[in-house]
Amino acid sequence: MTSDTPALDFVNRRTVAQILLGFAVAGIVLALLVDFVGTADVRARLETADLGWVALGCLSTALCLTAWGKAWQLVLEVAGIEERFSRLVVTYYAATFANYVTPLGQAGGEPFIAYVLSRDTEASYQDSLASVVTADLLNLFPFVTFAGVGFAALLYQASLPEAIEPLAGGLVVLSVGVPLVAAIGWRFRDRLREAIVRLSAPVARRTPLFTLDGLRERLHETEAAFERIARDRRALATALTYSYVGWVFFALPLYAAAMAVGESIPLLLVFFIVPASTLAGLVPSPGGSGAVEAALGLLVVTLTPVDPVGATAIAILYRVASYVFALVLGGAAALYVIKRN
Repeated sequence: MTSDTPALDFVNRRTVAQILLGFAVAGIVLALLVDFVGTADVRARLETADLGWVALGCLSTALCLTAWGKAWQLVLEVAGIEERFSRLVVTYYAATFANYVTPLGQAGGEPFIAYVLSRDTEASYQDSLASVVTADLLNLFPFVTFAGVGFAALLYQASLPEAIEPLAGGLVVLSVGVPLVAAIGWRFRDRLREAIVRLSAPVARRTPLFTLDGLRERLHETEAAFERIARDRRALATALTYSYVGWVFFALPLYAAAMAVGESIPLLLVFFIVPASTLAGLVPSPGGSGAVEAALGLLVVTLTPVDPVGATAIAILYRVASYVFALVLGGAAALYVIKRN
């Protein structure tokens, strides 16, 4: 990739085909879900939805992405990269679009986002990747906090329904396992670096464009970027605050979706249901489409008095506000980023 390559040039025919196939499969899954519940009944609930609440859900999503973009900026500043927030937040929207449309993007979209950031700012790829991974790790703190509070509320009110025990278990494993793996990886980073080099040796032998010495240099640069970021704890604490704010706005569209169809979900349950449903985003479809809606519907039906028709309508409206709107906003930002590059 050359220096004059547009910031979103990772899109090629194969990637576009995978994205379209992913959306097609997700659409089929969602159609089957709606058909199972009752297409006419779900459509009737959606047609009578209060669009004012839906608009508030979309606004909440915009505020969420903006807060996370601010956390991004603070982490970048620690890494020595100064960038105007008005410019950086557009880059963040564009990177979010890339992450949301890419199959498995939710499971490991950091390289994509770091690439977009490095193409659209003065940051090196190593600094970009370090800042993105750091911001993602900071987002785990509110993820664990809100999920934990909601989980505790469930246990306090009644026994945990059997149907959601696997999701609750996965939430615990994810919230504890990811920070633990990150800590172990950092503690034994020298061994990890050499393991990566050894595993990459077969690739280096087959192409002159990739060398082990170059890989070692890039890994050292990335490690140095993490070390620079870790030194400024005050800035990281401020970034963490924005991560918490972003997570609040990330969850609130579910509350707005429920209100839009005349239902009500307690906020404590909202802060459990949203993190739990994100586990479904790990499936190989764009943004977890299809699976997230199904998980949301199951969680709402299991944990609230809402009937399956209402739960399905809530899940769809939540995804419209938190996912479809983010795609529209991010897509517009992506076009702007391409134009200014």
